Amino acid sequence: MISTALEEGLISCHACSLVANQDSRRCDRCGSILHSRKPTSLGSTWAYLLTAAGLYIPAMLLPVSTVNTFGFSETSTLMGSVITFAQSDAIPVAVVIFVASIVVPIFKILGLGYLLVSVQRGSKQGLLQRAKLYRFIEFVGRWSMVDVFVVALLVSLVQLGVFASIEPGPGIIAFAGVVVLTIFASNAFDPRLIWDAPDDGE
Repeated sequence: MISTALEEGLISCHACSLVANQDSRRCDRCGSILHSRKPTSLGSTWAYLLTAAGLYIPAMLLPVSTVNTFGFSETSTLMGSVITFAQSDAIPVAVVIFVASIVVPIFKILGLGYLLVSVQRGSKQGLLQRAKLYRFIEFVGRWSMVDVFVVALLVSLVQLGVFASIEPGPGIIAFAGVVVLTIFASNAFDPRLIWDAPDDGE
């Protein structure tokens, strides 16, 4: 069985990745305080994740944009935007917004929740798969901002005075909060905690 760095008395600097002995208080290269694991990793991740989950409900229910055309106003939610693009035969755009704005946030919340519970239970199953899951969550997380960028772009481009204008709605603020908080949650989670309960078979 391959031993971990923690078992060998080694520690990695969070700032510059220099490997040092666990007895070291500070990194010899950059001077950062050394920790074998991120302090309060689980508590911070839970706090960010639960807040993001709470904001996800208003992000889905509240309008993300209001279109004003010749004096008439029409609001649209995230799912409403997907339906509108689909009905306009812009299927690729609808698919991108659906995946980035609805599927990815749910996946991140559920995935990080699963990692937190499995670590706290000391699960020894699927260590490698959970490590890959965490890396995948980090990779796809950034694409959730696509819908926020679309609304921001439309707001800046479609401003024709009394004829037409687009205004961001409260839903986009809640959704941006979900995206940012899930990013904070994935950064706060220490994936090395997964390997603190090593499986002899992996």
